[in-house]
Amino acid sequence: MNATTRGCLLAALACVLVGGSFTANSLLGDYPYAGGQFLRYTLACLLLVPLAGPGAAARLRSLAPRQWARLALLAAVGMVGFNLAVLAAERTAEPAVPGVLVGCAPVVVAVLVPLLDGRRPRRAVLSGALLVAVGAFTVQGWGRTDGAGLGWSVCALAGEVGFAVLAVPVLRPLGPRLLSATVCGVAALESAAAGLLLDGTGWLRRPDATETTALLWQAAIVTVIGFVCWYMGMQRIGAERATLFSGLIPVAAACTAPLVGTGSYGLAQAVGSALVGAGVALGSGAPGRAARPRSLPVDEGARPLAHERE
Repeated sequence: MNATTRGCLLAALACVLVGGSFTANSLLGDYPYAGGQFLRYTLACLLLVPLAGPGAAARLRSLAPRQWARLALLAAVGMVGFNLAVLAAERTAEPAVPGVLVGCAPVVVAVLVPLLDGRRPRRAVLSGALLVAVGAFTVQGWGRTDGAGLGWSVCALAGEVGFAVLAVPVLRPLGPRLLSATVCGVAALESAAAGLLLDGTGWLRRPDATETTALLWQAAIVTVIGFVCWYMGMQRIGAERATLFSGLIPVAAACTAPLVGTGSYGLAQAVGSALVGAGVALGSGAPGRAARPRSLPVDEGARPLAHERE
């Protein structure tokens, strides 16, 4: 299996896990938002630190202040801010609205990353991204909203884009596992600060059995496995093509929703899933030298996991 195929599979797995996490989110509706994020990211950080590899402390010490600022912004925008924006949007908008806006992330990244790199967007990737966005819209439809709901949905889109774009310059020196551990630690601190500011002393409480199960799933599966797979995939195929796979998020959410009785999977979801698959195939298979993530060599910053050494 070559690096490109492996990168595509890793990015796909990460996005499927994130899509399935929306089912777990439905079980945390009564738990304080910031407290839940704090527990999720703290546990994930503790699980990721042993996987960071030798020399992790030295790599962190070598980071410049601007790189630490980027990590703080990545955690604030792409993790804590993204989840907060989705929650705020759903107060006045149906869940499909932020979902559709987030589904446009591949289009934004397909344009933004090449421009930041001083080159033109690749036609195949951009065409695939547009097809993915249409597929995401077909899967979810469009719901009722007001100005606030639409505004917060745009913020959620910015968070999804930031999660990929802001990570590009720090992925090389840290590697996927140390980067995931670091941003989870930073996000935990930011969540605690947000909780104290917004909810006061009620920002954290003991979760019940159902909430504990959902938080463990979010931390161990979605965050630890999902984040590492996402950044390993991005390391191999680049941010543009990796973000195409975010179209699998609404597909996975639509597939898992019937399991807990929060939705159904019908003809629209099937057609949308097919469109997403076609867009991913078109964009991720784009040929050309520019498609290679030149600045993100696979073996830079971290050794591969055990199953990657074979």
